[in-house]
Amino acid sequence: MSNISQQTILKSLITITSVLLCALLLFTRIPGMEIFGIGPNWLLIWVVAWSSQSSIIEALVAGLVLGLIQDGITAPYPTHIIPLVFAAFVTVFLQKQRFIQEDFISIALVTFILAIIAETFIAIQYGLIGNQTFGEIWVYHKQIALGSAVISSLWAPVIYFPLSQLWRL
Repeated sequence: MSNISQQTILKSLITITSVLLCALLLFTRIPGMEIFGIGPNWLLIWVVAWSSQSSIIEALVAGLVLGLIQDGITAPYPTHIIPLVFAAFVTVFLQKQRFIQEDFISIALVTFILAIIAETFIAIQYGLIGNQTFGEIWVYHKQIALGSAVISSLWAPVIYFPLSQLWRL
């Protein structure tokens, strides 16, 4: 095997393993890893990490695939595809504009903002489904969005830096 194909296989293995690990972490509640009973959005963190180093097509495909994975793990309504694809697009746009740099503050800030936006997309979908009114949804939206944003942004650098180093191999 050539050196290039070995590197490609290694990067693919790292990528698939990290996606599976993040998907499995969705079920895990380790003490100290949740706020208000809300855990990190591991797949959003992974999409931000991947998209900050990928092309627009790769990022959008990753958002789509991870949205499908999360919809397969949880209920398909509301869909997680829209927020994850949007997060991938925004992350690539910010990276191309050089707003995202190689520091943990940039990654944490982008993850914080995108977690709030992602939870807002989910809340809007719940309202459109019609089981609850928008008023009932917005009562809990602030707590869910801020809890998810804070805990996800705290964990984002922990996921981002090892993966970014491994993807550069």
